[in-house]
Amino acid sequence: MRWTAFVQKRGVLNIASDKEIIVTNACYIGLGSIVLLPNACGGRSLISKGGRFPPNRVSAPFKRTDELRILLQTGRSYFVTAAMFSFAINLLYLAGPLYMLQVYDRVISSASEVTLVMLTIALLLAFMALAGLDAVRARVLTRASIRLDQRIATRVMTAIINRSASFGGARSQLLRDFDTFRQFITGMGIHAIFDLPWAPLYIAVIFALHPALGAFALGCSILLILMAFLNEWIVKPPLMESNEAASRNYSFTEMSLRNTEVVRAMGMTEGLLNRWGRDRNRMLERQVTASDRAATMQSVIRFLRLSMQSLILGLGAYLVIERLATVGAMFAASILLGRALQPVEQIVGSWRNLVSARGAFLRVRELLMANPQRETGLSLPRPHGRLLVEALTFVPPLSNKPILRGVAFGIEPGEVLGIIGPSGAGKSTLARHIVGVLTPSAGAVRLDGSDVSVWARTSLGQHLGYLPQDIELFADSIAANISRFQEGEDREAILAAQMAGVHDMIVRLPNGYDTQVGEGGAILSGGYRQRIALARAVYGNPSLVVLDEPSSNLDADGDAALTDCIMQLKQRGTTVVIISHRPSTIGVVDKILLLKDGVAEMFGPRAEVMSRLTRAVPVPVHAVQSTAS
Repeated sequence: MRWTAFVQKRGVLNIASDKEIIVTNACYIGLGSIVLLPNACGGRSLISKGGRFPPNRVSAPFKRTDELRILLQTGRSYFVTAAMFSFAINLLYLAGPLYMLQVYDRVISSASEVTLVMLTIALLLAFMALAGLDAVRARVLTRASIRLDQRIATRVMTAIINRSASFGGARSQLLRDFDTFRQFITGMGIHAIFDLPWAPLYIAVIFALHPALGAFALGCSILLILMAFLNEWIVKPPLMESNEAASRNYSFTEMSLRNTEVVRAMGMTEGLLNRWGRDRNRMLERQVTASDRAATMQSVIRFLRLSMQSLILGLGAYLVIERLATVGAMFAASILLGRALQPVEQIVGSWRNLVSARGAFLRVRELLMANPQRETGLSLPRPHGRLLVEALTFVPPLSNKPILRGVAFGIEPGEVLGIIGPSGAGKSTLARHIVGVLTPSAGAVRLDGSDVSVWARTSLGQHLGYLPQDIELFADSIAANISRFQEGEDREAILAAQMAGVHDMIVRLPNGYDTQVGEGGAILSGGYRQRIALARAVYGNPSLVVLDEPSSNLDADGDAALTDCIMQLKQRGTTVVIISHRPSTIGVVDKILLLKDGVAEMFGPRAEVMSRLTRAVPVPVHAVQSTAS
């Protein structure tokens, strides 16, 4: 059984083996020592069999706050204003019933033409004011939508960028979710929601006309509201399933479109379309079910509303016959009841948009809660490049199997480290931890003593260079890609291109540095993209540069340019970490780290490690980590 002892922080000892992982507290141990004190100093052991971590892994706790709700409250003044306009609009809607009441009860009986003219003028003025207020309310809600976009869209985009790459799905879907919720604020559904609270006003007026009419109107309103809840109960499940299937389908579509060359070259179109159609057919199936149910409920509610308006006329006619109400009251009650029930019918009619907006709101809220905004801390000075990895362990989300287990090593400023190992050993995962893209489950990566996972990205990013294994260029000019979209830094961009050995290649392009590379750098060859990405990594004279398979697309000239670039970085005192298997690249490193199954098998000077690899003599892990200290 192989044991690994490592220090996560002062006061905590982690001991990992092939069969189990033990976390003990209240112990202190230095690197390179193996001391098993599971219960010393009042310590407590957490043991998980089979080399798996317990569900609650070591992580820095943070307070989950409903940031989206807080941001929405900044636009409260817009919604309060819209509510006030809604109150005035619903008051003005009373003008129609009152006009009818006066015409039937006063004008006709008195045959007063002057009264009829004055009432008609007053009615038209009220309707003009109503139309104006309705237009202003729509404008207010539109401004609220724009204000929310200005306040929240950037934050949502930042959260999407910071979201761990381990999560699947189309990331752009989250921004579409925000747009769905934002656009709902400007739609007709929100107007019905603003009008619904004023329905009791109309019912109160009906009660004033006659208690029996008011009681009938109240019963009709309650019945229609219950029908709306029934609509929610039968429509929501298939609609949610349809939205989930649509999200999966869009995610698969984005992935497929990124690999069209492979699909076309290997004749995968037919099979891919069958797989693509699986989620789409599911989406359509559930969508049809939801639409059918919603249409049925909407028809039933419309039938009930029209019937209720007619029945209240019948009730009013009976009261007129019994001389308990007037003819004007009869017609006014019918109009008022129709107005009171109209918002419920409108909400049911736009139920799909309402459910979509609610689901989008919940997903965006969860995104912001899972990726809280970091407070701006003290700006740290430029690091020298001293890199220390302390007992780094990483367990991806939705999994209990660690990809990295207790990896520990350290290099000094200006040193070049080569990381080698078989496929699936965790090399790229380690690289992402070094640049702070992933947060460790346990342990830490420190640059000049500071934890890179909690270092402010804006501050740390300017001191780091990173060339990932999968190269992506942005749909902009070559200069913008190299300069990391920093304006006014042409000279630095040219120096970075010269260091990467790509300057002469760029100036031979039709537009030089202003050449548009297209989406993902589509107009450039793989070697061009890789060398431009290398120039972006070394831009700004960073203190630490991490290169993940930097020579995978390079020819002999590109390989020589890469080697020359690494030597220039070393002369500048820049710390360089390279993941590569090419002898020409590994030949310039000072130290080598061998990863296997997420564990540091060997670490030390290049000549010593290569000699041990040649002899195939295993090195104990505690000795490897002793070298790191």
